[in-house]
Amino acid sequence: MQIANSAVLTASRGIEGDHYDTQRNGPRQVTIIAAEDIAAIAAFLGKESINPAMLRRNLVTRGINLIALKGRRFRIGSTLLETSGECAPCSRMESDLGPGGYNAMRGRGGITARVVDGGSIVLGDGVERIG
Repeated sequence: MQIANSAVLTASRGIEGDHYDTQRNGPRQVTIIAAEDIAAIAAFLGKESINPAMLRRNLVTRGINLIALKGRRFRIGSTLLETSGECAPCSRMESDLGPGGYNAMRGRGGITARVVDGGSIVLGDGVERIG
């Protein structure tokens, strides 16, 4: 897992350099989680905080209800994305976060998105809902 201040997203593929690089316009090109959900997950586990990288999501947002983007397109930086579903936790969360990690993330794992129009994103770019 690498923490970056910027990224390039490619239409129908995802984030350049990400291990999950789809050739078939798959639904999980980008994974996004809200900082508020990370705080809730930590609280459920009785921890003061959790390193966001442990949750294995590509992007972390703040101040937006990601579930409200269901069925919508949205912009981050110069990219256009489309919500493709909720991002359920994997069984690895039990080992990475400790006992109860999987259940702490249920309903708080964020969303998955497809890249409709590629471009660049930079730390601090806002999320703008389209339509």
